[in-house]
Amino acid sequence: MQDVKSAILSKYIGVTSIHSIAKVLWIVAFAVLTAISAQIEIPLRPVPLTLQTFFVLLSGAFLGKRDGFLSMSLYLGLGALGLPVFAGGGFGLFSILGPSGGYLLAFPLAAFVIGHLVSISQKRLFVFFSMSLGLMIVFTLGTIQLNFVFFHNWSHSIEAGFLIFSWWDIVKLLAASSIYSQFLERTKT
Repeated sequence: MQDVKSAILSKYIGVTSIHSIAKVLWIVAFAVLTAISAQIEIPLRPVPLTLQTFFVLLSGAFLGKRDGFLSMSLYLGLGALGLPVFAGGGFGLFSILGPSGGYLLAFPLAAFVIGHLVSISQKRLFVFFSMSLGLMIVFTLGTIQLNFVFFHNWSHSIEAGFLIFSWWDIVKLLAASSIYSQFLERTKT
């Protein structure tokens, strides 16, 4: 019976196993969760506070470097194609090229780096370090683009693009690293 299922999946859907379907579903699920979390926001100008980075961190850790990258790339692709998946229902290239674009463009890279590092070590402190590095990638690219397209002043860009998010993202970082570490502990027992 398993061979029949595999043959059908391979011929009509283009995947070779149930495992492949599960991977695709997880990639899509994290992209959708990131889109939903973008709508949970505290409006600030020019970049709002959202929950997006929480799911970027978790996608890299849970999905690994390749699938985390694909999930966040799918999220960006959906927005670029016109689906209102960015903060405030934003979509399109204007959102990607605007003040928030650097953060958005950093999501796939951050998920990749987190996934890679977590594959090296899954110790609680290393997971926290890995996710911290992922957040720094998001903050760095986000602040750089914010400076070039909006403020044209590094001091203002760092204040509005990094410092204002610090407390909020520390909470998300602690939550994401705790959730992932707890998941690992429970699966080992």
